[in-house]
Amino acid sequence: MAKHIGIVAVSPEGSALCYREIFRLAAKLIGEHNHPTVSLHNEPLAVYVEAVRRDDWHKVGELLVKSSRILAAAGAEFCIVPDNLMQHGVHLAEGASPIPWLTMTELVAERISHDGRKSVGLIGTKMVMFGSTYQTHLGIRGVKVLIPDQDDAQTVDEIIFRELVFGRVREESENRMVGVIRKLADNGCEGVILGCSEAPLLVSSDNSPIPVYDPTSLLAEGAVRCAIGERPLK
Repeated sequence: MAKHIGIVAVSPEGSALCYREIFRLAAKLIGEHNHPTVSLHNEPLAVYVEAVRRDDWHKVGELLVKSSRILAAAGAEFCIVPDNLMQHGVHLAEGASPIPWLTMTELVAERISHDGRKSVGLIGTKMVMFGSTYQTHLGIRGVKVLIPDQDDAQTVDEIIFRELVFGRVREESENRMVGVIRKLADNGCEGVILGCSEAPLLVSSDNSPIPVYDPTSLLAEGAVRCAIGERPLK
């Protein structure tokens, strides 16, 4: 029997994409009808956003722990949070959580390193692009992370918060996002990290000029592999 997966939901759209991707990958890895059990728990997105804006990461950690306890009580044997920025809070939550965590940052860094990339671009919210969500994990592997300039970063941030978190998809926004990635490619990036769980609504390998690293999809794959014992949990 596959292990029970717990999803700590932050963004509704991003969490829904991860939930769907888990079952799509499970169908490929363990059979069409041998899906693992998946439970999901969320707190209001606004509570997370307010905590981050106050730079109160201990509050973020408390929210993650609360969800992990509820998921454990529901039978989950490990948990994931399909939100790029909230990976910072996982480290604060791990010690008080009753079940282990699987983090997307490590999975993304592993895949990029495995592919031999030396320079990758990163798009996401400003807090992700100008923070250390991926920079630290990739830096220790010798991978350089490039981000858009201030104007393009503002464009990406606005598309995320004004459209994607609400599930709104506009062709104009897709073109603008792909244009930002094209500039990163022109600056030497060998791939791009979609550092926003909702970014796959606009960007994929079909329209990106360089290879795409989708943390949500990699997290879903990692979760399925952990569930079936192909990947050990810490």
